[in-house]
Amino acid sequence: MSTDKTATVSLKKETIGIAAIVIFAAGFLSGVVFGVYQSEPTVKVVENPRSRTPAGMANLSPDQARTILALEKEVAANPDNVEAWTRLGHIYFDTNMVKKAIHAYEKSLELNPADPNVWTDLGVMYRRNGEPSRALDAFNHAIKLNPRHEQSRFNKGIVLLYDMKDKKAAREAWEELLRINPAAMAPNGQSVRQLLDTVIGSAENGKS
Repeated sequence: MSTDKTATVSLKKETIGIAAIVIFAAGFLSGVVFGVYQSEPTVKVVENPRSRTPAGMANLSPDQARTILALEKEVAANPDNVEAWTRLGHIYFDTNMVKKAIHAYEKSLELNPADPNVWTDLGVMYRRNGEPSRALDAFNHAIKLNPRHEQSRFNKGIVLLYDMKDKKAAREAWEELLRINPAAMAPNGQSVRQLLDTVIGSAENGKS
């Protein structure tokens, strides 16, 4: 939960409607601004609105360290505790422990494969781990479980546009999102329709 200079992807417990879009900077999911139109893409994926801390154990707060220790002990003693695995994935996400977050989310989904939010968070971690194809698979799984899941649809468009370089598919992903919610807005007040036209439109015209 939830950076290098690549577009990152998201996602947590509530199905939010395009309300937390981050821009390329350190801290995978704490920003709320769109930056576009430069040689390096700046639009990021939607992630759940939860605080993020820098990567590395050295940056853990005492509360985070205690929480991680308690949850690791819990899943070791009770490996079928899906809630504990999910919470562990979230705190690994928040502290940028990408591989550990992936493992925790995968364990959670083994126990409860029907949670689109966890699939979306897992997709974010796959992308941060340099696995955009697996990220797409996770977002598509979330969409299959909940066709109105806006976060996964927006993030799918980001991966298609910036990682797969498939502008047509990215446009289709965002247009489908707009069919679900025509009023989808970015936190800076820009509509997703405007983003589609400016970000993807300029890319299609060879301006990005």
